[in-house]
Amino acid sequence: MTAKTATPANSAKPLAPAEARRTIVIVAYEGCQSLDVTGPWEVFSKANGFCKAIGRVLPYRLLLASPKGGPVTSNSGLQLGPTTALSALRGEIDTVLVVGGNDAVLEQPGSVPHLIPWLQRRAPQVRRMGSVCTGAFALAAAGLFDGRRVTTHWQYCGRLAAMFPAVLLEPDAIFVADPPLYSSAGITAAIDLSLALVEADLGQALALQVARDLVLYLRRPGGQSQYSAGLQAQTQASSKSGKVGQRLGGLLSWMAEHPAEGLSIAALALRVHMSERHFARLFLSETGQTPARFVEALRLDRAKSHLEQTSWPLARVAQRAGFGSVDSLQRSLKRHNGITPEEYRGRFSGVGGGG
Repeated sequence: MTAKTATPANSAKPLAPAEARRTIVIVAYEGCQSLDVTGPWEVFSKANGFCKAIGRVLPYRLLLASPKGGPVTSNSGLQLGPTTALSALRGEIDTVLVVGGNDAVLEQPGSVPHLIPWLQRRAPQVRRMGSVCTGAFALAAAGLFDGRRVTTHWQYCGRLAAMFPAVLLEPDAIFVADPPLYSSAGITAAIDLSLALVEADLGQALALQVARDLVLYLRRPGGQSQYSAGLQAQTQASSKSGKVGQRLGGLLSWMAEHPAEGLSIAALALRVHMSERHFARLFLSETGQTPARFVEALRLDRAKSHLEQTSWPLARVAQRAGFGSVDSLQRSLKRHNGITPEEYRGRFSGVGGGG
């Protein structure tokens, strides 16, 4: 799977140390996804905490809003609030993030009263506006994403494209920055987007502090796939009924854990007690890809992880990921992502060292 690269969220003017707080409005509603709310909230709140610790003015004022105000109940049953009614919001708003929620909201964005017209009125007045997960449907319904690069949860990309053909969908991105509009993929990707916004406002050093405090990587942007090659193939194989799906599902799990092992068709067929020809045909039928293509994607996923999380030499990265040589790693990354390992590490690495 070829990953898409999201535009860095670096277009915002950095906050000066003594600058007044910027208001961040997170828009929730009945049936919303609770983690869509709490993930970004924690990132911006942590940024406030670190600024306070070094004597800086708190950069953000956080507001939880909803169409009607009062408490809202998430799709997991967790009650959030109280919230401020959209109509009661006063003063300058810097950033608006609309969270995702139930399928009913996706099918009929107008089922969230007052949200769409409020977004249309406010969009020209705010510095940036974004969506979390399926919140993209609300901004798309408001016409704000027309002609814009957008992502959402992988499971709903097809529906978003069908309902809003003017949207330039990037289904493989963790988040997409098309200033002044932003969008993120499923649920936890909102944390990645929020970290990128904090980095744009306050600088990399402080954003890295926030990421480390939350035990996260600073960058997991659109250069990574929402849905890894291993997970995609395992999901497809596990959906098959009978012993064949179970057998291949177990093999795929083992392969994902051992990318540096010998993963030739002969070796893999032997593990599941099949002939090479039968195994290759069955693998393609069950997973939708050839064994060789899957192995390359699996090893590339592992190599990217090492490039992001360690400062290992490329020879060690290639060896641990199962590539025979640095040249092989370079060719694979160039073919699938259009960049070199050094460029990938420079763009996405937020963690140094590694053992």
